[in-house]
Amino acid sequence: MKQNKYDDHSFFEKYSQMARSTGGLDAAGEWPALRAMLPELSGKAVLDLGCGYGWHCRYARQEGARFVVGVDLSEKMLERAQELTEDEAITYRRLAIEDIDFPAGQFDVVISSLAIHYVEHFDDLCHKVHHCLTEGGRFILSVEHPMFTSRAEQDWYYGPQGERLHWPVDNYQDEGLRQARFLETDVVKYHRTVATYMNALIDAGFSITKLSEPQPTQEALDKYPEMKDEARRPIFLLIAAEKRTQ
Repeated sequence: MKQNKYDDHSFFEKYSQMARSTGGLDAAGEWPALRAMLPELSGKAVLDLGCGYGWHCRYARQEGARFVVGVDLSEKMLERAQELTEDEAITYRRLAIEDIDFPAGQFDVVISSLAIHYVEHFDDLCHKVHHCLTEGGRFILSVEHPMFTSRAEQDWYYGPQGERLHWPVDNYQDEGLRQARFLETDVVKYHRTVATYMNALIDAGFSITKLSEPQPTQEALDKYPEMKDEARRPIFLLIAAEKRTQ
């Protein structure tokens, strides 16, 4: 069984109180940038890896996707997704991202939002995604930025009055497991350099079509003032890739 903190009652309750859990996509600071990277979804078959509450699954259907499959390891996440979904064209499956094994060419678009930094072998996943995409299919993903994951502490350097002085980066080239702290719980994340993300996709047969290191929009800052420091360093890395024709 892969890491599954979200089925821990205490952890899930804390996650459920986060802004992006209660406010959906509009409360996710990176959503405007991710949405802009998505291809036309009308009539498409879509796979969402690490679907959580199913926000992206429902958005894909709103945009006219033919059918959507959401994959997540957490039973509690999928229960909440089902509660929020009234659409027979959306199917949720309890499955680790690493264990997907869909038929060749089943999907036109694969989405993954802030889940792949929990996956140990990104190169293997890239090949699996490539396999299940149609020719010219798109893979759009967001992860915690390598500048954010380089240190397990994932925190600011503070001054004597508790002020945030700067965001330290260290051991950037030392890829691998990080025992990080999230919602007062120890979680395992995997740090990779930007180059590793790019090269794994290219080696699996993708062309990189767009990159983004978004900062909060002014609208998000007005609504969630606590985001103001997120513009001081990148917290997310967004990648759009296309399956190369053979």
